[in-house]
Amino acid sequence: MRNSMIKALLLSSVVGALTMVSGCSTSIAGQWLQQQSVEAYEPVVETTPEPQETSSIGSKEMDVLVEQGPLSPSGKSYGYYDSVEPTYVDGVLLVNKDYALPRSYGSGEDPEAYQALQKLQSAAWNAGYSLPMMSGFRSFDYQEELYNDYVAVDGVEKADTYSAWPGHSEHQTGLAFDVGWVNLQFAYTGAGKWLAAHAHEYGFIIRYPKGKENVTGYQYEPWHIRYLGTELAEKVYESGLCLEEYLGVA
Repeated sequence: MRNSMIKALLLSSVVGALTMVSGCSTSIAGQWLQQQSVEAYEPVVETTPEPQETSSIGSKEMDVLVEQGPLSPSGKSYGYYDSVEPTYVDGVLLVNKDYALPRSYGSGEDPEAYQALQKLQSAAWNAGYSLPMMSGFRSFDYQEELYNDYVAVDGVEKADTYSAWPGHSEHQTGLAFDVGWVNLQFAYTGAGKWLAAHAHEYGFIIRYPKGKENVTGYQYEPWHIRYLGTELAEKVYESGLCLEEYLGVA
């Protein structure tokens, strides 16, 4: 404000001097002074700069993250399990850490497999052993809850050796059952030995056999049986191979 007043006084003095020397009319000098005074007091209006287009660097990666969404325990997006298709190898449904099931797959135990389980249990009972079903069908969501519970207790690395990620559990097929006693000591019981020797006669295999941990991705589980039908189960049993090896996908 003070600078503006000094500028106006100086301008007035200059105009007065010009009027006296050159004979300019007072009206012309007044108009010029008025114009300069308006300019001196004209407020400065700050303008907001126009938004600039941001760089596209990294946008591709961001699009991938947005499309991918939250990750499941397998490291794949949950959206992956909405569109993945079941994998069949030579007509056999294969589910493991590489081959998944869609989230919506399954609604209970497979009727044929469950009927075969009952025959197996009856035969075991007649032989003097009890093989109660400890676990049957598990949905995607239930398997996720179970897996997360194991992780909370043992951590991810250990849990991955005995618990399947949601979408990668054979229990979701309705063709797999945990029977007898869910403990490694079960293998040394009479019931465990009977199961290992006779499961194939009723269409089942020990899905995760001892010595095949590096192939199946899971520890030895003498209680986990998978239904294949009597003909194929006997072939796999006689081969001494795990299912991945027998199907040629190991």
